[in-house]
Amino acid sequence: MLSNEEIFSSDIPFETKAAALFRNQASQNRLYRRFLTNLGISPNSDLNLHRYPLLPIRAFRERRVTTSEKPPKLLFKSSGTQSMKRSVHEIFDLELARKAAVQGFEQFYPGTPVVWAYTPGYLEYRESSLVWMLQQLIDRDPQNLSRFIPLGQPLDKGQMASAADSNRQLILFGAAFGLLDLIELEKVKLPTGSVVIETGGMKTRRREIGRDELHSRLADGFGIPREDIHSEYGMCELLSQAYSTEGGWFRTTATMRVTIHDGDDPLKICRPGQEGRIGVVDLANRDSCSFVLTGDRGVADENGRFQVLGRWSPEDMRGCNFLIDRD
Repeated sequence: MLSNEEIFSSDIPFETKAAALFRNQASQNRLYRRFLTNLGISPNSDLNLHRYPLLPIRAFRERRVTTSEKPPKLLFKSSGTQSMKRSVHEIFDLELARKAAVQGFEQFYPGTPVVWAYTPGYLEYRESSLVWMLQQLIDRDPQNLSRFIPLGQPLDKGQMASAADSNRQLILFGAAFGLLDLIELEKVKLPTGSVVIETGGMKTRRREIGRDELHSRLADGFGIPREDIHSEYGMCELLSQAYSTEGGWFRTTATMRVTIHDGDDPLKICRPGQEGRIGVVDLANRDSCSFVLTGDRGVADENGRFQVLGRWSPEDMRGCNFLIDRD
């Protein structure tokens, strides 16, 4: 099994680490092993980075996806009502999860910026991976200027002045609908150089809006340039994130790679520019499954960047989904 140091080491090629995780998870993850058996793929197969079978993400709703039989130290659960079947990601190594979140963030936002988080609807979910990640970023602040913003209140101008006086960049995280609610309370002008990072949730309480319209409204409401509205792509089933800092194209962190897969045959990789389902190899998912086929629709370019185009419709979820149900 790869150590934390090996997972984050820049001296070991990503492909080498992925191959080691595949062999371990194909052996130790009971569900993934059965999934491979149903596909007729040996755990000892010599596969390249784009050919690893990806476990459909709904497996996290229906089975334990883990290489360990020990009790987890933390549970991440997807949002939803108590009556809904929610995805569960069992976390056994808190330092691994923290390092994936913090180092991934630092890859795009170096230094120690002031981090504000406005997360209505998420704070009530104690198992929210987003809230947990934001707490790790907030806890790094040596001046205690980072914080969760009180819900239903405009941004505090005194706190904004303190952030500006610190000569540190201010980064405001929030779900799309929450950020829109925030600027409806009061339009403000964030300190020069500030960045707003929306974390998805494009469907507001009133209607669904596109990312271009959302970013334009946020730029106007927070008084910052359109190019300073960024996006984060993450989910409870993954410990790594991707960030979009330019033109809607996401780039992955050092522990993550994304491929786009054909909707009819998830083992087939789409060409650059061709739409399909987003697949992820996440090295930080060492103790669960690093090879995940998401429920999102996307497109990639020749440089490994990708765009998120919405949810993959349930009627299009064909291919190897059924294989996790077979014994």
